[in-house]
Amino acid sequence: MDARYPIGKFEPPKEVTPALRQQAIQSIAETSAKLRAAVKGLNDTQLDTPYREGGWTVRQVIHHVADSHVNAYTRLRLALTENEPTIKPYAEASWAELADAKTAPAEVSLTLLEALHDRWVRLLRSLGSADFAKTLRHPEHGVRTLDWILFLYAWHGAHHTAHITSLRQQKGW
Repeated sequence: MDARYPIGKFEPPKEVTPALRQQAIQSIAETSAKLRAAVKGLNDTQLDTPYREGGWTVRQVIHHVADSHVNAYTRLRLALTENEPTIKPYAEASWAELADAKTAPAEVSLTLLEALHDRWVRLLRSLGSADFAKTLRHPEHGVRTLDWILFLYAWHGAHHTAHITSLRQQKGW
């Protein structure tokens, strides 16, 4: 298994169906609880352990998920309210090196994710097929639909949760 991709690399579905959308929305709805369970009982030394050699610490992973999902939620809202907006990428590796990402309690981002995902899921559940076909322009990935965002971030939460649960299993925590 590649420790960088414990659930495999992201691959959007070849054909999007309403049922697949609902599964992805449910995955996003469950992300914060699964992340919270993944770090439950970990002490500061464990939280400051990289999930793989050369990788982020568990603490940085938790804060990264919050940073990333805030950006995704904003991008989704921009695409729903503007005509193919060009979104701004961010230097996620640099963000992970900022003091708050390296030292803040994981609880700060877990709480943020709970509130954010509540709003995000409410919005996602209100959308129809035409909404998911709306587009945004990503400078690195080109034009993408809201379906792409939906499936990418359903994967993203599971991907980073697996980083933590794999580390716990490996270390016997």
